Amino acid sequence: MYNPVSAKWFRFILFITFSVPLLVHSAQSQVKILILGDSLSAGYGLELKDAWASQLDQATPNWQIINASISGDTTQGGLNRLPKLLQQYQPDYVFIELGGNDGLRGFQLPVIKQNLIKLVQLTQENGAKPILAEIKIPPNYGQRYLTTFIAQYQQIAEQFQIPLIPFFIEQVALKPELMLKDGIHPNLDAQAIIAEHMKKQFSKVIEG
Repeated sequence: MYNPVSAKWFRFILFITFSVPLLVHSAQSQVKILILGDSLSAGYGLELKDAWASQLDQATPNWQIINASISGDTTQGGLNRLPKLLQQYQPDYVFIELGGNDGLRGFQLPVIKQNLIKLVQLTQENGAKPILAEIKIPPNYGQRYLTTFIAQYQQIAEQFQIPLIPFFIEQVALKPELMLKDGIHPNLDAQAIIAEHMKKQFSKVIEG
């Protein structure tokens, strides 16, 4: 005898049985991108939720953006922190956005380059794919230092055959109205612009 109540529960059980794994799979299929950066990615002077990385995370449900950026961080600082971050989050990609503070402090260029290389190697050794950010700094220590500093990012990208994203805040850095008074850090209005730009840049890498 047909029982409408039993039939209803049977359909409900079928729905739960086949729907739950799909939901779990959807969550597991998110691409994890770890942002290992300094104040340019940490949202210096802003609420963390307003930083471009947080805005990008909200705008891309298929990506999980893990912002491990710290204002003032250096390549050595990132190198000290990265092993634990890799173990904790097991990202698919690591966006290495470091070196600016090294350059502003006049650190020796071979040391900066070697630290960046170690960051790339450590990322690869842990099964993640590195994405290197080109960094530019003011010519505080002369044009020769600046030229060599910038060139090392291209050299590392070519050496390891990894993606290099051109200086990612350049489009806002040239507009005073999008920068804080210090002229170094993007303001609140700039964050959405950077987030949209980085969405395009990451999409090129992830989608091949």
